[in-house]
Amino acid sequence: MGKTLYYLLKTARPRQWVKNFALFATLVFTGFFKFPPYVFKVSEAFFIFCILTSCIYIINDIVDLESDRQHPFKKKRPIASGKLPVKVAKIAAFSGLLLVGVLSFLLNPYFFYLVLSYIILQFFYTTKLKHVPILDVLSIATGFIIRVYAGAVVVNLHMNVWFLLTVLSASLFLAVGKRQSERTLLEGKLGPTRKTLQHYSQRLLDIYTGMFANTTWLTYALYAYQREESTATDTLLVNFTILPRTFASEKLLMITIPIVIYGVMRYLQLVYENNQGESPERVLLSDKPLLGAVILWGTMVMIIIYILG
Repeated sequence: MGKTLYYLLKTARPRQWVKNFALFATLVFTGFFKFPPYVFKVSEAFFIFCILTSCIYIINDIVDLESDRQHPFKKKRPIASGKLPVKVAKIAAFSGLLLVGVLSFLLNPYFFYLVLSYIILQFFYTTKLKHVPILDVLSIATGFIIRVYAGAVVVNLHMNVWFLLTVLSASLFLAVGKRQSERTLLEGKLGPTRKTLQHYSQRLLDIYTGMFANTTWLTYALYAYQREESTATDTLLVNFTILPRTFASEKLLMITIPIVIYGVMRYLQLVYENNQGESPERVLLSDKPLLGAVILWGTMVMIIIYILG
């Protein structure tokens, strides 16, 4: 029983929950993260999405059972290796989805619709879209967009269009980087393991990677430059009225742009030199320079918005 639970948890991929922090994005950047009721509400949504994504991963492993057994790395997964019975995995996944449906509807009807949209998207991705070039990458990016909207809708907050474009660009960048690394790792083994990779030439992936790497930092730069949201009324810079408008907190967010550019460049280095883009969350948690850049960026954003903002 203990081993079964262990393999079930491993199949649920708790490391992937890092992606669900996207639900807090709107809350943080609109300045409402300092209000506990808002934080608790989004935290509930985050918890529900963690259950949801874990259930989706379990279902994906069931559907991809045969192809995973032929994959050089995925064949070691609990379901593909036979360590986790398929029947147990099915019961856990569908029980989890039922719980997600109830909790999401009780939290917010619109959040429930977004959860339902995510489930439908993942169904089509697992059965069809992941085998269709371009649409597979767009599907991954859409999943991140749904997460951001889900976090915003539970607290009824508006998202800046440039912020939304940044999320879209970053998710496309990560998705293409994932394909880039998969192609390198599976070169010569592109049969049943990932048919869609046959339609991505190295040159095409290079173009896509460069394109979305540029749009990621550029859309963020435009957001940082044009950001005007502010909920604070008694902040540090407001008290220093002798300072010119040039140094208003909305402008200060621009000093984080070089860190974002470094993060993009470091990720590119890891993808092209170390072939580590197949699992973005593993890269983030294991590469110290990249993790340090993310922590520094997050710290600066919080200081600028909530102390100087």
